[in-house]
Amino acid sequence: MTEAMIRDCIDACLACVQACETCATACLAEPDIDMMRGCIRLDRDCADVCALTARLLMRGSDLHAQACALCAEACEACAAECGQHHHDHCQRCAEACRRCAETCRQLAA
Repeated sequence: MTEAMIRDCIDACLACVQACETCATACLAEPDIDMMRGCIRLDRDCADVCALTARLLMRGSDLHAQACALCAEACEACAAECGQHHHDHCQRCAEACRRCAETCRQLAA
């Protein structure tokens, strides 16, 4: 695991936090909010897990591998849900989640 890999993962986690928070907020404004409930829940969970993972990586925590594994799992679930919706904010979120999951899987290994 190189310093560049850690930095890439932190950047991907922080970008995912932003995408998930933006998506959750936009979902709250959608006309059919009932259809967006699962998306909002996963967005919020994913944002929290990504933020924690970024902080643990920043401080060089011994728990980084476990955090990265959980983060990848949360991101994959969020990407699957957001990917089902055709809203731009959901598609952007799904892409950020996929990238974050990929970088986290590398560090979890």
